[in-house]
Amino acid sequence: MTIAEVRAHAVSVPLHTPFVTALRTATTVESLLVEVVDADGHSGFGEAPQVWKVTGDSVAGARACVEQILGPLLAGRDADDVAGGARAVHAAVAGNTAARAAVDVALHDLAARRLGVPLVRLLGGTRLRVPTDVTLPAGDADTLGAAARDRVCEGFRVLKVKVGKAGDGERDAAAADVRRVGRIRAEVGPDVRIRLDANQGWTPREAVRAIRGMQDAGLDVELVEQPVPRHDLDGLAWVSDRVDVPILADEAVFGIRELVEVIRRRAADMVNVKLAKCGGIGPARTLLDLAAAHDVGTMVGSMMETQVGVGAAASLVSAYGTTVVSDLDAAWWLASSPVTGGIRYEGAEVLLPDAPGLGVGLAQ
Repeated sequence: MTIAEVRAHAVSVPLHTPFVTALRTATTVESLLVEVVDADGHSGFGEAPQVWKVTGDSVAGARACVEQILGPLLAGRDADDVAGGARAVHAAVAGNTAARAAVDVALHDLAARRLGVPLVRLLGGTRLRVPTDVTLPAGDADTLGAAARDRVCEGFRVLKVKVGKAGDGERDAAAADVRRVGRIRAEVGPDVRIRLDANQGWTPREAVRAIRGMQDAGLDVELVEQPVPRHDLDGLAWVSDRVDVPILADEAVFGIRELVEVIRRRAADMVNVKLAKCGGIGPARTLLDLAAAHDVGTMVGSMMETQVGVGAAASLVSAYGTTVVSDLDAAWWLASSPVTGGIRYEGAEVLLPDAPGLGVGLAQ
């Protein structure tokens, strides 16, 4: 059975709450859903989120890549040759990781649908429930304390706090972050895990000052994600050497070369693997295996994306596992869904559908 067509669908979905980080403030998810259709009319879906500040990918750029290069490349190929199709996609273009990830996932989704099994089962997993953290956007102490209390009441036990962004009238971002995290800990008590994500927002010295300040205050921080700018691996290693809290590399690692360099320099204790950063399920599996082989901790995350991208990431987690609870709350932020079916949230868990592939269809 051959691939008949590859379609691209741009979507814009509002968030129920603004998503604020040290890099940007988002009120909508702008994304491209990619649909790979076989000659029998079966469709597989993948997603290319627009993330200007991290991958540099846009909806317009991903659409051009899919429609002009990757779609024509796949037309007429064997729909069941997922590995061959994925290799061709990854060899066809440089960069464009979101577009490559979308097509890679769509090929896997189509194969699972043709077999009549959930994507997670195609990948070798069985669990249909995957735990997730939930993010607290950057904000003042009062706002963060209230949001933390609400999320815990909703069942979340792992809170990811966005730090590294000074507020109005604040000159010392690190000291302000210590105060904010202290307020959150006071609100939620000792049994909730708190992890931090600076999104490259600190200098190495600010990072060490902030992390040590939280250690000295007994705030029990689980890990700190990407404390310094992505290209500053020396700074990342400098921070890792000077604090006891595990350091997680995110923006610093897109693919194998970056992870090898992080491992070589002992720059971080853990890595956050994201499909839209590395180019899809195949590359993500390689990164997880490489990290495990070198005793580097793992998490699977997502960009701000829809049920399609998060469903693929959650399926990967179910099949491969990670060393800490993964970061799969992106679709929780959506005020509506551009697809029917797919994942849903129940407390602090992502529920994968017991349906072929990702279990999604385009909403009318």
